Amino acid sequence: MKAMKRSTLATLINATLFSAVAGTSFTTLAEEEQAKSNQLEVIQITARKRVENAQEVPVSVSALQGDNLDAYSSAGMDIRFMNAKIPSLSVESSFGRTFPRFYVRGLGNTDFDLNASQPVSLVVDEVVQENPILKGFPVFDIERIEVLRGPQGTLFGRNTPAGLVKFDSVKPSQEFDGYASVSYGSRESVDFEGAVGTGLTDRISTRVSVLWQEQPDYIDVRSPEGVTNEFAKDDSLGGYSEKAARIQFLYEGDDFTGLLNYHVRDLDGRPIPFRANLIEKGSNNINPIYDNDVVFHDASSRATQQVETQGLSLKLEWDLAEHTVTSITAWESAEIFSRADVDGGYGASFLPAQGPGVIFFPAETADGIPDHDQITQELRLSSNYSGDFNYQVGVFYFDEELAIESFSYDTTQYDAAAGNYGLQTGYAIQNQDTSAWAVFGSFDYAVSDKLDVTLGLRYSDDEKDFTANRTQTFDEKRPVNLSKATNTSDSHVSWDLSATYKLTDDVNLFGRIANSFRAPSIQGRIVFGDDITVAESETINSIEFGVKSDVLDGQGRVNATVFYYQMDDQQLTAVGGGANFNRLINADKTNGYGFELDTEWVLTDELNATFNLSYNNTEIDDSALAVEGCAQCTVKDGTNSAGRYLLDGNSLPHAPEWIANATLRYTKELEGGDFFVYADTSYRSEINFFLYESVEFEGEALFETGVRAGYAWASGDNEYEASVFVRNLFDEQVVIGGVDFNNNTGMLNEERFIGAEFKVRFF
Repeated sequence: MKAMKRSTLATLINATLFSAVAGTSFTTLAEEEQAKSNQLEVIQITARKRVENAQEVPVSVSALQGDNLDAYSSAGMDIRFMNAKIPSLSVESSFGRTFPRFYVRGLGNTDFDLNASQPVSLVVDEVVQENPILKGFPVFDIERIEVLRGPQGTLFGRNTPAGLVKFDSVKPSQEFDGYASVSYGSRESVDFEGAVGTGLTDRISTRVSVLWQEQPDYIDVRSPEGVTNEFAKDDSLGGYSEKAARIQFLYEGDDFTGLLNYHVRDLDGRPIPFRANLIEKGSNNINPIYDNDVVFHDASSRATQQVETQGLSLKLEWDLAEHTVTSITAWESAEIFSRADVDGGYGASFLPAQGPGVIFFPAETADGIPDHDQITQELRLSSNYSGDFNYQVGVFYFDEELAIESFSYDTTQYDAAAGNYGLQTGYAIQNQDTSAWAVFGSFDYAVSDKLDVTLGLRYSDDEKDFTANRTQTFDEKRPVNLSKATNTSDSHVSWDLSATYKLTDDVNLFGRIANSFRAPSIQGRIVFGDDITVAESETINSIEFGVKSDVLDGQGRVNATVFYYQMDDQQLTAVGGGANFNRLINADKTNGYGFELDTEWVLTDELNATFNLSYNNTEIDDSALAVEGCAQCTVKDGTNSAGRYLLDGNSLPHAPEWIANATLRYTKELEGGDFFVYADTSYRSEINFFLYESVEFEGEALFETGVRAGYAWASGDNEYEASVFVRNLFDEQVVIGGVDFNNNTGMLNEERFIGAEFKVRFF
């Protein structure tokens, strides 16, 4: 990314929203001098697979880089740190660090099965990460994160009707540079990351990036009063040890470049802790007996979460003067085993004592991926902006083989082979093979000096073969051996038409209409049920208009978008009915509308700020659609003749109407270096956890604030920074998710975290 005009604040410690290298917030003295122009830099993005000025792209897009990314990801945070940090984007997980679920403009997927598809795609270094476990790869040594809102089905594929999250890591170069950062904070947490890159020959360069994060267990297990729990002990849950690395080799010839990228992750930790009776019945208040460091479990000693992922990609690019040919070949693989006390409590209702943690029936389960392989191939031809007409055309191939195991356990029975309680009582395995291919094109025409028009088309073909086999069941009324199989196939033509009009040198107007789809989904978690369910393809039609403007002689930037969409046959996940079981359904129609506002300001030479806001209204439009409800909560919806709760008129789950965030950065020269204070705050409004609306499972608004203060200086060829920081400054505690098949079980957000960090960047 090239900076053209930058303010002192923008360059000092990479202080603007858009600086060059994530994980380090340093700048050179030369950059600081350049910043005296007191203007914002030009932001270069790759939202359309070309390097373009963000202000000229007819897409509602936001980016995270530099200081913002550095501050948000403090305290060893996983990818969920992005929640509410970008307009219309929320992120949550019931698996903790391993399985993030993204929502854009209210559209997402609450499905917790390990073959769940999502309408928000994640692309890392130009490779789609389809399986949800791949999406949890930690964020380090990242140049830029882009969030593209609205359908992205022509250039990026079949599962992007809501939008796209795009990560680009820092690439190798001939220049020697690197950084190292270590922090220590609350709960004895340690976070280290670093990278080093250099030229190996005149044409070959490399970059090695590493991450190590560790936190010991800190959550205590207690017993309800009057109940004996031999597994109750201090420091039983909450810990993790995560390691990740990325190594890249870049070859740069006269008309050819080749980039090899290998990345690996190893996580050994605990699942997110569930808490039975966390939510007080008849309200959505947190039970006062709880705090963030205590649970009432009888199976926590067996809780574990182990993840291994790795991938290899090869990007080859030929510059043919008038055209560029790009080939991207990639392989990704994921393995996971996650076992948890899902009921979040102890025993059952027949116990003599009642109180926190006592549940109606025990549920200890595990899920795993023992085998997974994803292979993708993209080949595209792009014109090199040699005239008024330019284009990209290409082909794409996707192949995935996936095996998923599901287990259930009886917490009260002793497992002699393992030497502990929690005897395995149920087992099933799913196998899913997916193949998809597409041809696509994007065609740009400069109608005049002021008007540019783009047409995108993509034909996609998708097939899935699915089998599920159960060989053990905990329910005597159900057959032990059960085999199910099904397959799906569909094809679709996605399209978009957009235009950009240069109103003035500093103001661009854009409009975009788009259509996209999500391929059919299959679920068959038959260790807990007997049926396979299939959700047919969903399609979306979207229209949006926006303005992108630089104001106050380059000292401010205001981008705004208004949008409306209608989704047909939206894929939804129904959970409940007294079982830890997913059922896929389609809603006839879903309507949504709203707006997004991104702003950035240089207030003085020492102070800059950002402010972002979004509003999203979503509504299910299906008079007949109904689902089963929760076990103990108070449902507000009406029922049909079968006693199921009607969803017509409900908003989508995990779809906040309002998201707002702001940052403020102050920098002051001091004793040959620079003192800085960086503050950020984010807000997301109330959300429903499930498709039905209930009193207990409505998540309260979440308001979080972070502050970082420190001192940066240069010595010799190196730059240094020492800082202290706090995340969730006011220790805001809210319920962020629920389990509805037992007592009013929920999950809490991360509590306040205080830490200190030291960084060095070397050249």
